[in-house]
Amino acid sequence: MEKTIDEKLQGTTLNVATRKENTRNLFIESYGCAMNFADSEVVASILANEGFNTTHVLEDADLVLVNTCSIRDKAEQTIRKRLTEYNKVKKSRPHLKVGVLGCMAERLKDKLLDEEKIVDMVVGPDAYKDLPNLIKEVDSGRDAVNVILSKDETYGDIAPVRLNTNGVTAFVSITRGCDNMCTFCVVPFTRGRERSRDPQSVLAEVNELWEKGFKEITLLGQNVDSYLWYGGGLKKNFENASDMQKATAINFSKLLEMVALAQPKMRIRFSTSNPQDMTLDVIKTMAKYKNICNHIHLPVQSGSNRILKEMNRLHTIEEYFELIDNIRELIPDCAISQDIISGFPTETEEDHAATLKALEYVKYDFGYMYAYSERPGTLAGRKMEDDVPEATKKRRLSEIIALQREHCQFRTEKHVGKIQEVLIEGTSKKSEKEWRGRNSQSTVVVFPKEHYKVGNFVNVKIHDCTSATLKGTAVGYSENN
Repeated sequence: MEKTIDEKLQGTTLNVATRKENTRNLFIESYGCAMNFADSEVVASILANEGFNTTHVLEDADLVLVNTCSIRDKAEQTIRKRLTEYNKVKKSRPHLKVGVLGCMAERLKDKLLDEEKIVDMVVGPDAYKDLPNLIKEVDSGRDAVNVILSKDETYGDIAPVRLNTNGVTAFVSITRGCDNMCTFCVVPFTRGRERSRDPQSVLAEVNELWEKGFKEITLLGQNVDSYLWYGGGLKKNFENASDMQKATAINFSKLLEMVALAQPKMRIRFSTSNPQDMTLDVIKTMAKYKNICNHIHLPVQSGSNRILKEMNRLHTIEEYFELIDNIRELIPDCAISQDIISGFPTETEEDHAATLKALEYVKYDFGYMYAYSERPGTLAGRKMEDDVPEATKKRRLSEIIALQREHCQFRTEKHVGKIQEVLIEGTSKKSEKEWRGRNSQSTVVVFPKEHYKVGNFVNVKIHDCTSATLKGTAVGYSENN
């Protein structure tokens, strides 16, 4: 099942080729969503020019940075444990400096620096260009902090270092921040208001990735469908733009088309979409271009209109179903995946039943489902009592997961007997003799290696499946190879 926060990647240590002239070592770990992992690539790029090589070995580090997430309490607790471990290493390496980056940094700056004194540096998501100055501060023995949220920063002028990459797939950030203010989410407070990146810088990065041999990119944002470029600035200020700016503005549908046309043989994915912002134009653009993958991650969160309103999701379940129907009509083989929160404050059995009904209506290909956990700083955390008993949350969540598993099996079986294009991403996790890749719908496919290589587009005849994986045999290269 697809996860917006991939548990297997949490705590990944990043490493790239060393520069001979660099004399210091950076140990950087990432937690949270894909945005954080993409941001770590930006940080590595900035610090590579400041004399730092990356290392996998904590004990060799001169600077330790942890890129943090505030979405769930579990993530924060894990990071706190790691900070304790970092500080133990300081006993044998007194010069070692420890810094916290990202969402948790912005939210807990005073606690981490002044009260608990477990870090030397706190850097928010919009302050990475200030890292050279902040490092000079901590080198001088002073604590350093910059958590100012920017109205303009998109890091569009920085070519990210591709860390731990398979050389085949890459993230390309197109927006930062979010304006939607869902009551359960900390993102607007930790990443700021929504602003979009210059489309020409996006195209330049995509073209550079193609030249380096990458075959698939994912356009990335907290809410990609809100992308709107009118010369720079916050999306909320678009109403004050000039007539010329409004006439020449580029929305997400247009950007998606520009990227698809720029590299016709490169696979294009995007994440994450918001039901209230996704337009019919985006779906039509997907249907028009073969290299845009047939998969949409479309979080529903709840099937109950009452709960959706409590969450400040600005759509009804009926409007959501209408969007699903449009996708099914225009792209019949499009995979759709979801996020669902179980046990949101005031959720009743009737509300829960509505969520199960929504699952039955859509029959998602994948899903990321979790029980509600109160996040300090959110509107729900401040104004709503977390009143659903933990046992009830877990029981409802288990019912949601069980139903989703049935639908995973149902959707995966639909591929059996078909020939599908697969991009080889690496060796299968279960057998050294098999390749692993994904089809257009983002379903994992495994098949015998034979003479094919990582990065090849291969047509695979699907003959069997589990609920999450397709099994097949290669029948030749695809036309994109």
